[in-house]
Amino acid sequence: MRFNKITSAEDFQLINSFDEVKRRLLEETKFSDRLDKPLAYWALPNDRRLPLAFLGRTIGDLLATPFEELSATPGIGQKKISSLVTLLNRATKEDAGFEPAQTAPKETAEEDSFSTSSPLDADGKFDPALVSEVLWLRWRETVRRHNLGNERLGRLAPSLADLPTVIWNTPLEFYMGHSLAEIRRLKTHGEKRVRVVLEVFYRVHETLDLAQGQPHLAIVLRPKMVPVLESWGLDRLAGEASISRSDVMEHLTRPLLKQILTDAGETVHELATGRLGIEAAPQSVRLQARNLGVTRARIYQLLEDCQKIMAVRWPEGRALLEALCKKTEEKPGEAEAFQLLSATRDLFYASKTEEDEVGAEEPEAVAG
Repeated sequence: MRFNKITSAEDFQLINSFDEVKRRLLEETKFSDRLDKPLAYWALPNDRRLPLAFLGRTIGDLLATPFEELSATPGIGQKKISSLVTLLNRATKEDAGFEPAQTAPKETAEEDSFSTSSPLDADGKFDPALVSEVLWLRWRETVRRHNLGNERLGRLAPSLADLPTVIWNTPLEFYMGHSLAEIRRLKTHGEKRVRVVLEVFYRVHETLDLAQGQPHLAIVLRPKMVPVLESWGLDRLAGEASISRSDVMEHLTRPLLKQILTDAGETVHELATGRLGIEAAPQSVRLQARNLGVTRARIYQLLEDCQKIMAVRWPEGRALLEALCKKTEEKPGEAEAFQLLSATRDLFYASKTEEDEVGAEEPEAVAG
């Protein structure tokens, strides 16, 4: 439909809305920095009827074009002009969130859930469909401001279970040079992968947004378990008090197993728990393979996930566990603590190869 003349109340309202948002963007100085941004910055992945012909044009360019000329653009009808007005209204939103403009068409305001501050849905869950270029730019700036580009995705992800293994060690800076649209076009980056990448940046931003930093302070982001484990381990290394098996169990082994449950799921968690003998006597790989109806090689493969996870989540843990084992190995009365410490170390930071482990199981076969 062309707007060479007004044919309905809806047309009048749409023209009026365009004029009003144009006036606000051009006259209010707080919006001046948005005029050189392309319209696409305020588009969402789930937006419908987007005016594709306008998305690459800047806000300033669009506002400098007469409404009649915009409406006469090939492929642009009333619904796409309405979407244009919606996107322009989004460009006037404050950081607190979206409040539909009183001048926007009623149907547009009701459908629009755009926010410049949060990508969470009504249930509080992260929704990548609510992420705009505006949000993405803000998250990238937070990561850049805090010099976190070298941090790995896997180190900061809420759960490694949702993050493809091949990008566990990808640094955040890999994505910082791309727009949101470019990331969605990256090879192998489907909807699931894009979602987890965006959520990592969002969680980092939420943690650091209010932390502007002080010259004498530095902010370090680590998995929640790490400071607690390191504090306990360093305290035991420096102290003279004896270390008990229950102490190791409560403050080291169980927290590591809890992280495995988060990152690898129930099957690997149960296998690791069984190998360490948490609830009963330690289980052999042969027994675990028999119980699951798989080969021993498969059990080793699943248990190896514990090492891969710790290599991303807490690589510094290897040195700490080695030091603790060395301290308790020959101390009288700490044999049980050493046994659990060494078993925990070998499970999460193994130095033996799979062939060594399989070979160690062979006497059991001979004895049987």
